[in-house]
Amino acid sequence: LRPRGRMLFCFIKIMRQEISAGGIVYKKGEGGLKIAFILDPFRKWTFAKGHLEPGETPEEAAIREVGEEIGLKKLKIIAPLGTMNFWFKDRWQNKGEAVHKTVHYFLMRAPRDAKARPQKAEKIRQVRWVPLDKATAFCGYKNVLSVLRKAVIILGGRIKNQELRIKKNKKS
Repeated sequence: LRPRGRMLFCFIKIMRQEISAGGIVYKKGEGGLKIAFILDPFRKWTFAKGHLEPGETPEEAAIREVGEEIGLKKLKIIAPLGTMNFWFKDRWQNKGEAVHKTVHYFLMRAPRDAKARPQKAEKIRQVRWVPLDKATAFCGYKNVLSVLRKAVIILGGRIKNQELRIKKNKKS
């Protein structure tokens, strides 16, 4: 038992816990609702998020981080979308360190005339407004689809995934 205990201790020592918050932003535009996606440093379309600062709530961090990363002001939280947990290996600071990340997501509304600008300092390459009915197909990460689907349901959109429609009908 001792060697196992030591190995576990070593693993815990190189693990880091991170808490972030972000949002799925929508606005009303010509042709209906649109969702804001960012093109991240790995060239995948996803949603803005970032770390909580000391004393900050997830809601406050989400508004601040999303506002900074996509250059929007006057964002309003409409609903919580839940949390996501995942593991990854740090590629930037402590290369190879195991990180357990929890991300709190919120549905946010932007003003109709909102013009997004990517935050180049955070390696955000582009911001694109995508029609609601194309959002799930546009998303670059499978693990973010669950919160995106919740946002689409709240906004009243249709999702092509039949299983999700069945789950929604059971709740009614």
